[in-house]
Amino acid sequence: MPQSTTSNRRFVLAERPKGEPDDRTLRLETAEVPKPGDGQMLLRTVFLSLDPYMRGRMSDAPSYAPPVEIGATMVGGTVSRVVESRLDGFSKGDWVVGFTGWQDYALSDGKGITSLGANTSHPSWALGVTGMPGFTAWSGLNEIGKPKAGETLVVGGASGPVGATVGQIGKILGLTVVGIAGGAEKCAHVVDTLGFDACIDYKADGFAEKLKRATPDGIDIYFENVGGAVFDAVAPLLNTGARIPLCGLIAQYNATGLPDGPDRLGWLMGMFLKKRITLRGFIVFDDFGHLYPEFAKEMNGWVEAGKIKYREEMIDGLEEAPRAFIGLLRGEGFGKRVIRVGPDA
Repeated sequence: MPQSTTSNRRFVLAERPKGEPDDRTLRLETAEVPKPGDGQMLLRTVFLSLDPYMRGRMSDAPSYAPPVEIGATMVGGTVSRVVESRLDGFSKGDWVVGFTGWQDYALSDGKGITSLGANTSHPSWALGVTGMPGFTAWSGLNEIGKPKAGETLVVGGASGPVGATVGQIGKILGLTVVGIAGGAEKCAHVVDTLGFDACIDYKADGFAEKLKRATPDGIDIYFENVGGAVFDAVAPLLNTGARIPLCGLIAQYNATGLPDGPDRLGWLMGMFLKKRITLRGFIVFDDFGHLYPEFAKEMNGWVEAGKIKYREEMIDGLEEAPRAFIGLLRGEGFGKRVIRVGPDA
């Protein structure tokens, strides 16, 4: 169903999923388009970002951010156009980036909204390489990874929006970069298009041994956003003094309990101690938000110069968002997954 000028579709959280979200997790509702009051503007969503962190917001377990309440609009980053403004600094037709969620329209008082102006090329990229995923890659690698030319960087989820950017920055900084991705097509893209030195398919037989052969000097930096069996293969290869920026663990987001097998926590802690490994989890805007202007200047320069390549997976229709999100958590995405909610004009 196309976007309407008179009704507002929105997906609300209908129930908290146990394990993988399904068709009962989110409910589509329709209401009238709201009208802005003084000091407000009406935003029409054009692009909706799909990101793994959204699975955590569906849960009411303690976390770094409050959960989505049952019956509330599902959270999400958006690029929108201003339909009507009664707010200084924003005009009809402006492109803006915000966090207005899974819906066609939203009212805003301007807080948390960044203007892209009336004319911008590739507005949806503000949800990817020049937005939160790109900032996550840049700040995690620089501030926690502390890269030095000649070191070996391994990147989990290497074909995704964060991993792809991490690896390309690593090459700009003079690192040997090995990616990990799922499937031959993704690995070919990581090497042939993104310029990584190698990419190992974690779905193929002999994954751990192939990763070992691809990192003969060990691993100095491991950018972690996967966890699970991927980390199992990485851990024995970490060098003394290795650094691990941790921004996500997509392999366990749908888990309902601890994995089977022996308790390896003692072994893991011992390895961190003996090898003096630094592991730091981070929430990008909470921890490094003050660096965003520096990131934006450097990343936009790299993108304009063609030093950073970006792959976007555009899916049409707000109604497709739940299915596309479930697929994202299953590892089906290839590049940055974005929903085109409405027309850009």
